[in-house]
Amino acid sequence: MNRPIIALVLSTALMTAGTAQAALPSEATLYKNPQCGCCDAYARHLKTLGVSVTIVDDVEVGSIKMKAGLPYGLGACHTTLMGDYAIEGHVPLVAVEALFEQQPDIDGIGLAGMPIGTPGMPGPQQAPWDVYQFTDQKSQPFMTL
Repeated sequence: MNRPIIALVLSTALMTAGTAQAALPSEATLYKNPQCGCCDAYARHLKTLGVSVTIVDDVEVGSIKMKAGLPYGLGACHTTLMGDYAIEGHVPLVAVEALFEQQPDIDGIGLAGMPIGTPGMPGPQQAPWDVYQFTDQKSQPFMTL
């Protein structure tokens, strides 16, 4: 392979690698119960992606979930508003990155409950994580990890 082609391949790879990171908003607001420590741990995971996270723990989290369009019964311990999307619960960071890469016309994505092994929840993954997407309180699959 000659040098110009190698340079082109390397520069394309570097630009592509930076695209996913650049697609993420620089700020997020995480709404949680004041006593929930796993939510703080999830915020730290977002910070590893370069996102500045504001934690709000003095509001009625249910009203935030309702305004976000979260489907009934698919809630988790915290709701994060990031860019034009809501992220419900301990959604793995690869799914958050995919959301902002794809930018679908939805209200957000979520992972119901508090599955072990997800960001902020200690322990090894015990089952596949079914991340859903939602709009107007209706859900459908987004990805399984």
